[in-house]
Amino acid sequence: MSNFEEKSTFNNEKNLNQENNNESEDNKNIENFENYIISHDLKYYDKFEDEDINIKDNILKGIFSYGFERPSPIQRVAIKPLTDGNDMVIQSHSGTGKTATFLIGILSRINETDGTQSIVICNTRELAVQTSKVLKNLSCFTNITYKLCIGGDMQNKYISEEINENIIIGTPGRLCDLMNKNILNTKKIKILVIDEADDVLSVGFRKQIKRIFQDIPTDAQVALISATIPQDMANLFDILLKPDFISILIKDDQLTLDGIEQYYIHLDEQYKQSAIIDLYQFISIGQGIIYCNKKNKADELKMVLTEKDFSVGLIHGDLLQRDRESIMNEFRSGSTRILITTDMLARGIDIQQVSLVINYDMPKYPQTYIHRIGRSGRYGRKGVAINFCTRKEKNILNYIKRMYNTEIKPFPEDVNSVLKSF
Repeated sequence: MSNFEEKSTFNNEKNLNQENNNESEDNKNIENFENYIISHDLKYYDKFEDEDINIKDNILKGIFSYGFERPSPIQRVAIKPLTDGNDMVIQSHSGTGKTATFLIGILSRINETDGTQSIVICNTRELAVQTSKVLKNLSCFTNITYKLCIGGDMQNKYISEEINENIIIGTPGRLCDLMNKNILNTKKIKILVIDEADDVLSVGFRKQIKRIFQDIPTDAQVALISATIPQDMANLFDILLKPDFISILIKDDQLTLDGIEQYYIHLDEQYKQSAIIDLYQFISIGQGIIYCNKKNKADELKMVLTEKDFSVGLIHGDLLQRDRESIMNEFRSGSTRILITTDMLARGIDIQQVSLVINYDMPKYPQTYIHRIGRSGRYGRKGVAINFCTRKEKNILNYIKRMYNTEIKPFPEDVNSVLKSF
């Protein structure tokens, strides 16, 4: 990220500060314009209906009916260059409206009668499903069509007829499969969006992404979306994007969310299960996600909590897609109070009632920490993150504190003082 820090921020600081002063306290907690590093002199917009943004009336109806009244800071500055067709890198905190930002940009560029014009690549099936639901709501007053292309069950696996929907949302492997079978027509693609781009552009997906780029027109607009941008992702910008691409980035030390109280508990590995049980005897507000680094550890923890009569769901990559969807639906509806998972659900999943994240294991990579704790504190709400830290994991905790210039406090003996943060 250091190679971007010399790029300009907003020039009109006086107007910017005045605009920020007009923001509600909730929006102040979401993002601060001064945290952005922006490569071009961009104008920001206070209203979705501003004529300069040129969002069509039927799309505006979808935006307002979905519950958006005013654009969040990232939406204010990023929607317009997206609708103008610029290649972009968009970095913003978790829970600040990135999905709606790029979907509004896509919808504004679609010709309803012209076949497939956009592809959205997601790193997991769950994120693809969630993105399609947001798109469904935003486009409900239009005739724009979309198709979800993921694997995992019979319905999604066997697509034999050519796809002609305007917008395709899918995972890298499934999209490549459809391209190889000539089922997905990419000749008219105007805009390709890669969500959770730091993960999708990692080594694990590199082959599929190369294949997808070979199939889309060379003049297609490309947008990379992520909450974190490691150096190996930044190294790909000049390869994937046009030379005049626009970047909206955040400094590493501004990445943690102000609305999330962060704590750590030092303990030995053998006491982690008991600590979870003790915590949940006191924490009775909202819902929580517990992150484990390994599937077998997640399975074991789920069994222990179920035996203690806790309402628990479990999701990891070994489950069938229909089971994963059922468990997610139960958690979203509030039928289950605790969701145990691996890093498969660390990114992009938006469940607004989640107020607590527990890192049962410290994440292997510091960027993952931001994604995990970002599942709480969505869109400026308050949240709590509790980190279980063994002696071996202490270095990881200290590195995260230094890297993101964030305070992670010892968990207090007075549990009620933590509950006030919810």
